[in-house]
Amino acid sequence: MTTASHTPAPDPVLLEAVRARLAREGAEPSPARVAAALRAEGGVLGDAEILAIVRLLRADLTGAGPLDPLLAEPRITDILVNGPSEVWVDDGSGLRRVSGVHFPDDDAVRRLAQRLAAQAGRRLDAAAPWVDARLPASGARLHAVLPPVAPERTCLSLRLPRQSVFSLAELVESGSIPPCGAHLLRALTTSRCAFLICGGAGTGKTTLLSCLLSLVDPSERLLLVEDSAELRPEHPHVVRLQARPPNIEGIGEVSLHQLVRQALRMRPDRLVVGEARGSEVVDLLAALNTGHEGGASTVHANAAADLPARIEALGCAAGLSREAVHSQLAATRVLVVHLVREPSGARRVAEIRTLRRGTSGLVRAVPAVEFTASGDLVRHEALRDLTSLVGAHWLPATAVEG
Repeated sequence: MTTASHTPAPDPVLLEAVRARLAREGAEPSPARVAAALRAEGGVLGDAEILAIVRLLRADLTGAGPLDPLLAEPRITDILVNGPSEVWVDDGSGLRRVSGVHFPDDDAVRRLAQRLAAQAGRRLDAAAPWVDARLPASGARLHAVLPPVAPERTCLSLRLPRQSVFSLAELVESGSIPPCGAHLLRALTTSRCAFLICGGAGTGKTTLLSCLLSLVDPSERLLLVEDSAELRPEHPHVVRLQARPPNIEGIGEVSLHQLVRQALRMRPDRLVVGEARGSEVVDLLAALNTGHEGGASTVHANAAADLPARIEALGCAAGLSREAVHSQLAATRVLVVHLVREPSGARRVAEIRTLRRGTSGLVRAVPAVEFTASGDLVRHEALRDLTSLVGAHWLPATAVEG
């Protein structure tokens, strides 16, 4: 369990008094000013304690307060604050509560949430009691909800981007992909097949997509269209387009739908939509049907079999008929890579499917290969369809028939 092992925390009452005094005076929390404020408040501390207070106050006024040590830990992907004394993290092993990290009170959590929202150019107050934004400095995704929408206390969530991209070898070493699965995914990428990575929230879709884009030939031009810059492929030719939410007056929005259309005019070798979850799916399907090979995206779906229905829902909401959605989806010949998250918190590639259009005109996601939790490969009925697209050189000599 993560703990904070620093100089003993100062008296929270004294700390809050010093903070309030410096705020009234408009003073920066320098060691000299903190020492003067301590004397004025009747506190006598040594140099180490004064420097500890300086660090805390600077974090409270300009950083992320008590969360700063957690933000510095590279393995942590999520920080969840459910109140002043309840902080949870996920470092790849599932959620766990952190001891030794807490806020003085709910007002401190609220101040932090409002300060982070302001950094992202967003408003968070009684009139706008929630915010969903991207922090410009770190790229972290911020979500916060204030009372009375969150009746008991302010709730703060931070999703942290990984600063470096997992290589295929690292994903194999971590157990996320079996060796034969890595050979297949490499073949999928180099064959310029279009693919969709699906899975539930937090299953590692963006991580896997960044990894696979890093395998693309350096001579190809990647056009990334995202809500926020989460994809970080290690590739020499990457062009990013990023959506923009409306401002406080409700104007100035730039949607993914608009950006996909712009990207198609920028000579992409690979068009990549970070996450298809709205009307942009219509333009993505059209692009994959008009010679833009090797395109990719992530889609939320709890099961690979659910992906056609998910695409149908998005396409119909954007104005296409059900028949048109399935017709376009079938013509893309995309491969479906499905990720799962085990109860232990481990994320892994579970299966790969191909798309088939049935006699009813509706598309089904048909199993091609499945990877068990122990790493075994199970062959399924659409294996021939898969090998016709990516080749069969990756296929191991031994595999279980499904």
